[in-house]
Amino acid sequence: MGAPFSDAEYADRLQRVRQSMSEKGLDALIIGDPSNINWLTGYDAWSFYTPQIMAVSLNDGPYWIGREMDAGAARFSSCLKPEQVIPFPEPLVQRDDTHPSDYMGTWMKDNGFDKGNVGYESDTYYLSPKSLACLQAQMPNANWVDADRLVNWVRVVKSPAEVAMIKQAATIAGCAMTTAFELCRPGVRQCDVMAEISAAQIKGTPEFGGDMPALHPLVLAGERATTAHPMWTDEPFEAEQTIAFELGACRKRYNAGLARTMHLGAKAPEKMGDVAKAVFEGMDACVSTIKAGVPCQDVHRAWQNVLDRYGLEKKSRIGYSIGCNYAPDWGEHTLSFRPGETLPVPENAVVHIILGMWMDDWGMEVSETIHVQEGKGVCLTDFPRDVRLLD
Repeated sequence: MGAPFSDAEYADRLQRVRQSMSEKGLDALIIGDPSNINWLTGYDAWSFYTPQIMAVSLNDGPYWIGREMDAGAARFSSCLKPEQVIPFPEPLVQRDDTHPSDYMGTWMKDNGFDKGNVGYESDTYYLSPKSLACLQAQMPNANWVDADRLVNWVRVVKSPAEVAMIKQAATIAGCAMTTAFELCRPGVRQCDVMAEISAAQIKGTPEFGGDMPALHPLVLAGERATTAHPMWTDEPFEAEQTIAFELGACRKRYNAGLARTMHLGAKAPEKMGDVAKAVFEGMDACVSTIKAGVPCQDVHRAWQNVLDRYGLEKKSRIGYSIGCNYAPDWGEHTLSFRPGETLPVPENAVVHIILGMWMDDWGMEVSETIHVQEGKGVCLTDFPRDVRLLD
């Protein structure tokens, strides 16, 4: 047991984060996003529902500071040494008269983290305004700097080991989609199919198992397929329904997304014809356009050119970078594929391109997780894109 990557891998990640900190004039950084904590050290536990941070300076740390009950997880999941694990006492959990971040801030001050410019993640789900206020109250001498997504941007370029892990997740995603197509039939309850999909995501393959994906599997059936992110129900699937599955999988916290569409009939409805053609042609255009150095907006433009020929419209972005994450989102909050995004896609980024069309009374989706290489983009899941019909 231990961290999923080598010590050298984590040392390289830490060096890259420190380089970015130095470029931004930061003396220390407080990380609240559990995916960034995991990426930097391997620490993996469902511990982020109570206050938890990682502190790193230009010459010290990183230190995990969190609940005493969860400190043991560092021993078997991370590259951290015992002295880098700082537990706060259990009596501090969920009280009105004190807060764990008071303890965290006091420890940081006592250990020299309150000097100079202290960066913090301002828009992560798990560093609450109260936590930040307590940290700031205990370190009044620090100059607080918004350093949101600093680590996220460092993470965009993947190492070979990370790409290999995402490939395993993409393989499991294909297994989950196969399960969806095999079990989705008229009269079968949505919840029963989703239960088996979740089981397939966690079971993985004989060679490697899966984790809980950062984004729970979604099913868009019938009227619910007219919107993007509905949850399943206990209603049965119906004959002649068009079903969009937005699935994926996770391996050692690394996620891969996969969306496909099924029609519960022997023949696709006529109204689906041009839309399906546009979506499939659009995906071909995106995959053939994306490569290292291409601006994000050019990939979107390739998709938009196809939509223009068919007289269709999709207002939302069509993709984002994907990788190491916890719920509720598997996106890295960095690259976005939409108009006006001039940032070039770096080599060895991994992105999720998802093309969904939500019509008046039905919808469809197709997506690919793509490894961006020099001169090409490589889809990591080998799964047919056509609308699957009932046998």
